[in-house]
Amino acid sequence: MHPLNSNQAKPLYQIVADAILQQIEEGVYKPGQRLPSESELVRLYQVGRNTVRHALSELADQSIVRTVQGVGTFVDASRLSKTANYLLGFSQEMELYGRETSTQLLEARIIPADPFLARRLRLQLGAEVAFIHRLRLLDDEPVANERAYLPHRLCRGILQRDFARESLYAVLSEHYQMKPHYAEQEILAELATDHVARLLHMDQPAVVLVFHRETYTEDDQVIEYVDSEFRGDRFQFYTQLKANSVSQPYIFERSPIQVSGGQE
Repeated sequence: MHPLNSNQAKPLYQIVADAILQQIEEGVYKPGQRLPSESELVRLYQVGRNTVRHALSELADQSIVRTVQGVGTFVDASRLSKTANYLLGFSQEMELYGRETSTQLLEARIIPADPFLARRLRLQLGAEVAFIHRLRLLDDEPVANERAYLPHRLCRGILQRDFARESLYAVLSEHYQMKPHYAEQEILAELATDHVARLLHMDQPAVVLVFHRETYTEDDQVIEYVDSEFRGDRFQFYTQLKANSVSQPYIFERSPIQVSGGQE
């Protein structure tokens, strides 16, 4: 139980909010971390549930915490906007925000194409696929888990590159003359598996943004398929929509993905 200073000339909910804020400022609860449940906070502070809810609402209004329905209340971490309009590498896009990025190479090997990868990469069943598994870090904090699959026949020897330091897109462009030109991508919000939550240092239950992306060259050659999970508490995604001039004015479509060179 955390004792409250009930002698303050403040409403009880404000005293509880101040106590939670103090623990956040002292690092007891870190950015992105889930707070104890309402029931636990009731027990910790020996107050009513309505008081706890009012306190959390007060902190949410100040953008100190945020509540995910059915999941819990989290210490708000500054969310970075990632574009869904342009094909930018992770490192390049984060550098636009002046953020320091790094990569941990978890695995790199040749695997046979199963029916799913054969379809995605337009390969024969069993063909060689270069598999590259990386953990992407922002200011030394893991924020994305990424698994890339590439047709090995198009990039022989690519696993000899150091993808803890090198950009995959730069290597494809400069050494294999396969510049990424456009991509088709799905974005889903899901609960993280225990494995992904451990990799991204998230407390369960945790929400991640799941990406499935196929990347193409200008001549429509598939050069990459990627599955990745981004921390849902660190990123938000945006896109620009334009009215289709040949359709009804209430119908919209995504802007075409433009080419943008740079690191991934």
